[in-house]
Amino acid sequence: DEFSLARIQVLVVLISKPMQFARYFCAGVLPDETMYHHYALNVPLYTHFTSPIRRYPDIMVHRLLAASLGYSTTTNKTAELLQKEADYCNDKKQNAKMASDRSSDMYFSIFIKEAG
Repeated sequence: DEFSLARIQVLVVLISKPMQFARYFCAGVLPDETMYHHYALNVPLYTHFTSPIRRYPDIMVHRLLAASLGYSTTTNKTAELLQKEADYCNDKKQNAKMASDRSSDMYFSIFIKEAG
């Protein structure tokens, strides 16, 4: 029927909600190295970054990786300062996620009202 695609989208949202929220952090600040583990990929050490034009944390990772490989100068930022920046990015990402969730909840409510 006309609502099949919307039902599938709702199910995907409901199934993926329980997944753990990814967080940015500075290696060396976390006391337990097992926290670097990526659950879905099952790898002990993992970093994720995409194009450095997308998010500030990606730019940070690109700059730090380039410095560690000798392609650029090293930073004078301490691990604690980098962690503070990561915490700020986590807060902003969480706020964006909450806004998205509330928008989805509103859409879902309208869908239920119209579809029954």
